[in-house]
Amino acid sequence: MNRNIIPDALLLLAPGCPHCPAVLEGLSGLLKEGVIGRLEAVNVALHPERAAELGVRTAPWTRIGPFELEGAQTPAELRRWAEQADSLDGMADYFLRMLTSGRRARVEEMARQEPSRLRALVRLMERPDAGMAVRLGIGAVLEELRGSGLAETMIPDLGALARNGDALTRADACHFLSLIGGPQVAPWLRACLGDEDNEVRETAAEALEELERNP
Repeated sequence: MNRNIIPDALLLLAPGCPHCPAVLEGLSGLLKEGVIGRLEAVNVALHPERAAELGVRTAPWTRIGPFELEGAQTPAELRRWAEQADSLDGMADYFLRMLTSGRRARVEEMARQEPSRLRALVRLMERPDAGMAVRLGIGAVLEELRGSGLAETMIPDLGALARNGDALTRADACHFLSLIGGPQVAPWLRACLGDEDNEVRETAAEALEELERNP
């Protein structure tokens, strides 16, 4: 991801929408400042086909770079998403929002569009605000993508985290490597067999046994 890329924005608005004018004003300000490169605003009452095409049922609906945002957004929020639109940390923030709001399918959709975005899930694992629900969500995403090869981009980052994170994170990283599967994860798992934490060692050993059964 390259932060030098300036994102474009799309806003779907509707007549009578109480929050639409403020979002439009906020985006217009970012356009004038050059924080976003282009702004397209669509009145869905006049162009309902655009909302149908995007599967949008609420207004305002905003897309800034890869990020889709529903409802009211403050000028500060719009700026934050625009400034992070091409960064790994921004993607981690967005995935956190999706996983904590029950929109795991959106994470999977974005991963299928650009697999390198999955590296943001590893970044998310290192954050203190990524609780058990988020880690379960990451596991569910990897289960869904299992066998597709899309998550292989995560292997080096997960392997490093399996050696350098705290004990819980090291165990989770081993488990996630096992969900990705394939011979390329084996060296990373073998390196964890001598971990000081028993759970990490057991998770790595079980993952290696699974790989041997299902190479």
